[in-house]
Amino acid sequence: MKKYLAEFIGTFTLVLFGCGTAVVAGKIVGILGIAFAFGFALIAMAYGIGPISGCHLNPAVSLGVFTAGRMDGKDLVGYIVGQILGALAAAGVLTAIKSGILAGYSASGSGLGQNGWGEGYLGGYGLTSAIVFEFVATLLFLIVILGSTQEGAPTQMAGLAIGITLVVIHIFGINITGVSVNPARSLGPAVWVGGRALLQVWMFLVVPSLAGIVGGVLYRSGVLAAFPSGSGSK
Repeated sequence: MKKYLAEFIGTFTLVLFGCGTAVVAGKIVGILGIAFAFGFALIAMAYGIGPISGCHLNPAVSLGVFTAGRMDGKDLVGYIVGQILGALAAAGVLTAIKSGILAGYSASGSGLGQNGWGEGYLGGYGLTSAIVFEFVATLLFLIVILGSTQEGAPTQMAGLAIGITLVVIHIFGINITGVSVNPARSLGPAVWVGGRALLQVWMFLVVPSLAGIVGGVLYRSGVLAAFPSGSGSK
């Protein structure tokens, strides 16, 4: 349970400070500020809870680690449940904070940093662009995560490398989908916002998850692993 609680806390932190920056300070800090908020939150949690759970904070990452042979099915379920609950709780806290605006606030009207695509959403990119971006970005993210944490890698620097990668992904992709690469991060705000966000969340659940599985297969097959025989290494 300690590992699952760590994933809850870590995902809560990522969503609260990442989406919170977009909602509360997005107009002030812009895309770069939002990107760094997500990346720095991940780096902080990597060193805060990494020794406990590995700091996945993301069902796509857990699916990739499971597929690569680095965790069992019981932990996979526990991690994903913890991550989803953490994201839902963070979106709820963010809603409570925003509701304190004296002029009034509506999550369904003003949003919670939810992901999306199409006309009227940020850059106005279509579904095809959204799918391609989310798949490729999540796959590359998993390659960095699995590569930097495999046997023989300088794992003390893994949290920094992973966080910086998340920053770059956000700088590139915020105008396309708001950047998910994380089903829990997408589901939390979508449940509280409802409407279009909830109708579109399916893509952010399916595509990053598939990319995570593909990344895990690449490592388990030895295509990208430094030591193919050590697929079970930490």
